[in-house]
Order: sequence, then C-alpha cells, then structure tokens
Amino acid sequence: MSEEQSGTVLAISSHVVRGAVGNRAAVFALETLGHTVWSLPTVVMPWHPGHGPSTRMVFPDEVFDKVIDDLIASPRLGEVKAVLTGYFGSSAQPAAVARLIAAMKAKNPDLLYVCDPVMGDVGGLYVPEATAIAIRDHLLPLASLATPNRFELGWLTQRSFESNAQIIDAAGELGLPKLLVTSAFSMMNGGTGNLLVAGRNVLLAEHRAVGNPPNGLGDLLGALMTSRLLSGLDDERALQIATASVFELIVRTARKDGDELTLAADASSLVRPMAMVQVRRILQAVRKRS
Repeated sequence: MSEEQSGTVLAISSHVVRGAVGNRAAVFALETLGHTVWSLPTVVMPWHPGHGPSTRMVFPDEVFDKVIDDLIASPRLGEVKAVLTGYFGSSAQPAAVARLIAAMKAKNPDLLYVCDPVMGDVGGLYVPEATAIAIRDHLLPLASLATPNRFELGWLTQRSFESNAQIIDAAGELGLPKLLVTSAFSMMNGGTGNLLVAGRNVLLAEHRAVGNPPNGLGDLLGALMTSRLLSGLDDERALQIATASVFELIVRTARKDGDELTLAADASSLVRPMAMVQVRRILQAVRKRS
C-alpha cells in the first residue's frame, strides 16, 4: 500500500518502554497497515501502571506547547491526513493539541480526527479531573469520530447506562458526526459489543467476551478505525474489520498467557483478521423533544 493510498497519520498519546499500550499499540498497528506515522508522546513510562510502579516522565507544558508550534509552522504538515489522540500527561496538553488540529483543519477540511477520550473506566477517572475536562471541552468538539468506553461516555454526559438505547440517546447529546462506544451491551450471551452511532445509523459489532483481557484494546481499536476509515471503507465494514482484529488479538494473546497484546507475533490479525464478528443494524426510535 503506497503512502498516497494509505495516508499519513499523526498519533498523539502515551509511550511505554515495554508493552503494547498507547502509541506503542497505535503506531505499530498503523504502520503494519501501511501508514506513515508521525508520533508525538504525551508522557513516557516504563510500562502500564497496572504492571507495578511506573515512573512518569512528563514534558513541561511550555515545551510541549513549543513542539505544537513547530508542527503548526511546518511546511510538511499537509502530509498528514488523519490525527489520532489518546492519553494525555497534563491538563494543558489537550488545548495545545486542539490548536494544532484547528490549524490542520483550516488547511484541510477533510482531515480525519479520531479522539479516544482516555480518562477512566468502571473504577472511575484515572486522569485528573482537569485533564478530563480539557479533553471534553477542547478536543471532542473537533472530532470526526470519538471512541469512549461506556464509563467515559457516562462521565461526558453525566449519565449511567442499562441499555444500548440509553447509550444511543446520550451519543445524540454529544452531537458528534460519529461516536464509537466500546463495552456496549451485547445481544449475544456472554458477549461484548462496540456500538457505532453515526446520525440515525447505528451499528453494533459483537463478539464473545474474553476474561482478563490485556491493556491497550482501546488504543488499538482507535488506530484500526482510523486506518480503515482513512482507506475509504464504509462505517459497517470498518467497524467489522477493526473489531475482528481486536477480538482475534485478545484470543491469541490469551492462548499465549501474554500480559501484553502480542502485536508483533500476530500482526496478521491486524491486516486480515479471520475472526467472525457479527454486525447488527439497530433501528432507533425517534427521540421526542419538548
């Protein structure tokens, strides 16, 4: 796949020395699928904190801001066709990145921006609230696609969910072109789902749940959706292939008792996943507004 066909992607997220989370997962997946990748780390750690003490190396905000200025001024910035953001190391970084995305969209209105609002999970926020607020206020309004998990969508909309209908209703509140909610409710026993809401079109991709999955699944899914949409696939096909890749890698990692996604050993799952993933079209009831 040529660079012109695949498109250059700017990936902005955390970097770990060991492991397959943050940009370590995203960049590998994007490059495996043929993209040239510009990679900007927001924080550097030895490994995911779930593996034990992990010292954070955070860039001073003024230094990060200057890097953003350099990127905005670069004559090569037009090479970038998509931006993917994930974990942020400080509450000031999202506003700086928003300046960059706004400048890129001014030059290229067709820029694809995928925002993974990495801020928490079922246990609550794992970033400072100020960082979560900055992601919500500065970056989400610019997103072509956002990929929150169920907790993150609940935090963003101040809701809790017991059904996909409630998720769809909350997605409409955010008013984004496309919203992909991970850990949605599955219609199959023992399953889990990814729910894509694009206006009146709602798609649910399902597969069986695997116990104790490794970290980095959201980072990987965001990168795969970025690639598949950038390559021109429609929403349904992009969702199906991206979900199948993630599911297949979860299963292969579990079979090897891996504590990190086995991306390098199982790169074929990124390119041509063999796992079967069902995609359902969900009919929405018309929302009544007062």
